[in-house]
Amino acid sequence: MLLKSIGKKNLLLRGGHYPYLSAKSFGKREAMLGIGGNIGDVVRRFEHLFAFLNRSALVHIKETSPILRNPPFGYLDQEDFYNALIRIETDLTPKALLRYILKVEKRFGRKRLFKDGPRTLDIDIIFYENVSFHDETLTIPHPHWFERDSVLIPLSYMKGGLA
Repeated sequence: MLLKSIGKKNLLLRGGHYPYLSAKSFGKREAMLGIGGNIGDVVRRFEHLFAFLNRSALVHIKETSPILRNPPFGYLDQEDFYNALIRIETDLTPKALLRYILKVEKRFGRKRLFKDGPRTLDIDIIFYENVSFHDETLTIPHPHWFERDSVLIPLSYMKGGLA
């Protein structure tokens, strides 16, 4: 695992499948997923998530960012978070993709204790094509993505850029 300090509070990790770039394309819709966690061996969990998604018929991994270790926001009395981005191709609609990633989170032990609290795995849809969408369960693009180091720093290391 290669480490690189980014400023005073952030650390960039490279290893395993983070970063990753696929040469294959299936011509499907693109989405950018943000992943995060701060309970247990998060880096290993990200590798397991990569393997799980890589076997899925519902998504194709196009690219991943390096992993960023950064301080929590909102609720501050918790361990640092590990965050990365995964650019995927899918035939799923945004709402169907949301249902799918909620099932994946649950499979990886996610429990929603309270807002901005500790978690084993969090998966967010950051972008879905050029879609803008908002209802009671989903907002695309993800609110405040442009203010969060957990998105901006990993995104700056990706070749594919915005979905």
